[in-house]
Amino acid sequence: MSVALAGNTPATFEIKSAQLPLVALMLKSSDLQRLGEELAQRFGDMPDFFDHDPVVIDLHPLNVAEANALPDFGALQTLLRQYRLMPLAVRGGTIEQTRLAIAAGLTPTPEASVLRTPPAAALTEIAVPTEPAPQPLPIPGAMVIDKPLRSGQQVYARGRDLVVMAMVNPGAEVIADGHVHVYAPLRGKAIAGARGNNDARIFTLGMAPELVSIAGIYRTSEVPWPSTLLGKPAQVRLVPGPEGDRLVVDAIGS
Repeated sequence: MSVALAGNTPATFEIKSAQLPLVALMLKSSDLQRLGEELAQRFGDMPDFFDHDPVVIDLHPLNVAEANALPDFGALQTLLRQYRLMPLAVRGGTIEQTRLAIAAGLTPTPEASVLRTPPAAALTEIAVPTEPAPQPLPIPGAMVIDKPLRSGQQVYARGRDLVVMAMVNPGAEVIADGHVHVYAPLRGKAIAGARGNNDARIFTLGMAPELVSIAGIYRTSEVPWPSTLLGKPAQVRLVPGPEGDRLVVDAIGS
């Protein structure tokens, strides 16, 4: 038997469960000077790449590489804020690391997310009106660029694929959180899966890039491209392996 109970709702506030999308920083070293150099190399020419994204600092990789290292969490937060990242939490640390993180204003997070649901007894005794499920947001279409990109130009497709219908010249850079399609020669830099999407790919009708990168794994033209691929239609994808992820380049149409 269900019983509906009258209740009072505060006029000034409500408390509900919420989901917050976070960027995870997989910290691999406590050397913040080197971290700063690599962040500058990766994001220094993209000041708007992050948009005050909340960050959880994951210490699992650090404790594998440097057991019981004690990072300067205050300096780390200052460094991340320079790139419009907002450090909020820490996970995977030792007791001492977590203590230092808390002292620096970070919040410890559990190893696994827990879905909080009302107790079963409450559900059987009280008929709670349910709110309609929110409608899913439409997936944004691909960003399409019709004109050639010259040296120094940069295009970033945030949260979607990027389609370029003309040449990407040396010194130009195309970036997407999803796939990158270049229906012309690719001679500049192409970065797909910029926010960690391992399934992203790079496609081009003329493979001759200065750099290709997927989810942070990259290859430069300092190692010459094979003659079987140079200037030919090709795709770049990320393949997991026992020694870590690696980039694989395949000819298209062969």
